[in-house]
Amino acid sequence: MKLGIVGLPNVGKSTLFNSLTKAGAESANYPFCTIDPNVGIVAVPDGRLKKLGDLYQSKKVTPAAIEFVDIAGLVKGASKGEGLGNQFLSNIREVDAIVHVVRCFEDSNIVHVDGSINPVRDIETINLELIFSDIEILERRIAKASKGARMDKVLAKELKLLERVKAYLEDGKLAKTFELEDEEEELWFQGYNLLTAKPVIYAANVTEDDLADDGAGNAFVQEVRKNAEDEGCEVFVICAQIEQEIAELDEDEKAMFLEELGLKESGLEKLIKASYSLLGLISYLTSGEDETRAWTIKKGTKAPQAAGKIHSDFERGFIRAEVVNYQDLLDCGSLAAAKEKGLVGLEGKDYIVKDGDVILFRFNV
Repeated sequence: MKLGIVGLPNVGKSTLFNSLTKAGAESANYPFCTIDPNVGIVAVPDGRLKKLGDLYQSKKVTPAAIEFVDIAGLVKGASKGEGLGNQFLSNIREVDAIVHVVRCFEDSNIVHVDGSINPVRDIETINLELIFSDIEILERRIAKASKGARMDKVLAKELKLLERVKAYLEDGKLAKTFELEDEEEELWFQGYNLLTAKPVIYAANVTEDDLADDGAGNAFVQEVRKNAEDEGCEVFVICAQIEQEIAELDEDEKAMFLEELGLKESGLEKLIKASYSLLGLISYLTSGEDETRAWTIKKGTKAPQAAGKIHSDFERGFIRAEVVNYQDLLDCGSLAAAKEKGLVGLEGKDYIVKDGDVILFRFNV
């Protein structure tokens, strides 16, 4: 999974990226300190892995991973070259979802690019730049399709779709709310890879005081939540500064620090939950003496396709899957004991993999 972190300058974007990835992207109190997109790979926290690894005495435990891309602060007019311009918008096209950091705190020591705190205005500024960038993409496709549309019925149909989507965006609407008429249109639409069609998670960046009640008493956060509800987006509340402090601690210290703050989980854990929920993702597990590992798949994935995440040969030569629920396996203490209790299922090609399934795939190539 690849997530792009965007936002106006000085909203806490790079501070959040630093804390999530410990990759050390430069962070400073002035716009455009992130000159190149920074990339960091983050392990997905999953308490099940260690317990499963201990059960099997695995030599290695490998969590699932998320790639974060920190993209330079966008400003009004970015799509037309303002600030650092449109070059960074192309980096967002490669991600699965956008994490939009929105400033929800007052601090006279940290300048706001527009002079005041207004999360809805900030969201609209970023959305408009993404819309303008998408319109530019559509205009190029329209120009190309127009040349052959007279002689090609399929191309003529796609041209009509392109023009409809462009008109929709010109009304200030986001591509993700555009209604498609058939499967053919859906296929074309996906190929356009529009920025405003991507799922969005809003990170409401607050001060430490607003963390314990999850931003319930922060009016700015409520505005972001209302906006997200209208767009069908996820929201999580975070204090980027606190996350940076958490990033420096070991696991035991982190647990104590979170408890002192009255928090059950870190911002990274909140973000990952929001990402998995938004993108419809789950994890299944494999375990043995050599390795215990988590594999990320879409909800609704059938066993052969899940096996294909490990290796294409597993999917191609799929015979069956031995499946046991993680908690059942742990409670029984071994796979043999789980089998004795009838908790291990032999599943075929139509089995839909569930979150927390521990699976052994049988295949023959």
